[in-house]
Amino acid sequence: MIDRERIDVHTHLVPPFWGEALAQHGGDPSGWTLPPWTPDDHLKFMDANGIATSVLSLTAPGVTGWTGSARRETARRVNEYTAELVRDRPDRFGLFATVPLPDVEGAVAEVDHAFAALRADGVVLLSNYDGVYLGDDRYAPLWAALDRQRAVVFIHPAHPLVPLLPGIPGPLVDYPFDTTRNAVHMVFHGITERYPNVRIILAHAGGFVPFAALRFCQIQASLEPGGPAAEDFLARFRGFYWDTALSSGEYAFGALARFADPARILYGSDFPYAPPEVGARFTEILDADSGLTAEQSRAIDSGSARALFPRLG
Repeated sequence: MIDRERIDVHTHLVPPFWGEALAQHGGDPSGWTLPPWTPDDHLKFMDANGIATSVLSLTAPGVTGWTGSARRETARRVNEYTAELVRDRPDRFGLFATVPLPDVEGAVAEVDHAFAALRADGVVLLSNYDGVYLGDDRYAPLWAALDRQRAVVFIHPAHPLVPLLPGIPGPLVDYPFDTTRNAVHMVFHGITERYPNVRIILAHAGGFVPFAALRFCQIQASLEPGGPAAEDFLARFRGFYWDTALSSGEYAFGALARFADPARILYGSDFPYAPPEVGARFTEILDADSGLTAEQSRAIDSGSARALFPRLG
C-alpha cells in the first residue's frame, strides 16, 4: 500500500532486448551483475516502499557498447520501450531518455525526438563516455539542445578508465568517485553557467562533492587568480540537484543536508541494481535517522520532484 507518495528519480529498468544483448556488446565494465527485472516487479517494489512514481532510466553502460547506427537504433528502441510503459501507467512511471553518446549528432537528434514525440520527463547522461567527461567542448551541441528544452538531466556514474579494485565491483567505490570527478569537470568548465536552463541531478548525493566542495573551490580559485572566486564556484556546485540513493544516514546525508539547498534533494532508491532489501533499508534509514522535519521529508519524498516535473504534479 502506498502511503508516502514518493517520486523516485534514481531507479532503473532492464529492457529484455537490451539485457539479452549487453554481453555481446562489451558487457558491464563495472563488474556488476545484471539484476532480474520486470515492470510488475518494479511496481511491487514501489508499493512496498511508498513510491508513487518511478522516473525510469537505463543505467551504465547504457548503449556505449553498440557502434554506428546500431547505437542510435538501440537508444531509440530503449526510449520507445520505456515510453510505452509510461503510456500504460502515466501515474506510476516516467522517462529519462537515453542518448547515443559519444555520438553527439545522434544524441542531439534523440533529445529532440524524446521531448517532441515521446514526451520524455528528462534525459539520462553518464558521467563519462570513453573517458571524456561532460564538461568537454565536444558536447556543447548537446548541452545547447538540452538548454533549449529546459531539460532535467539525471547524471548517472559510469565506470572510470581505471582498473577495478580486485574483488570489488566498481559501483561500490568507483561510481561515487566518477560522479565527483564529472561534477568538478562540469563546474570548472562552466557548464552550469553557460546552460542555465538545464536542471542537473547528481546521483548518490553527489558522490564526494558535499564533503570536498570547499577544497575544490578554494584550490581552483588560487590556481586561477583572475577567474571566478571560490564563493562563485561554491554557488555553482550548490546549483545541482541531488538524489538520496544509497546515501541516507548520518554520514553521507549529514554532509549533503548541510551543503545542499534543501529544495534540491530528491528521493532515489537505485532499484533494481541495489537489491530490494538494500534499497528498502536505505529508505528506512532516510525516514528514521536523518533528522528531517516533516516538511523536509515531504519535500524529499515528492515536493521537490513535483517542482521539477510538472506532469507529476
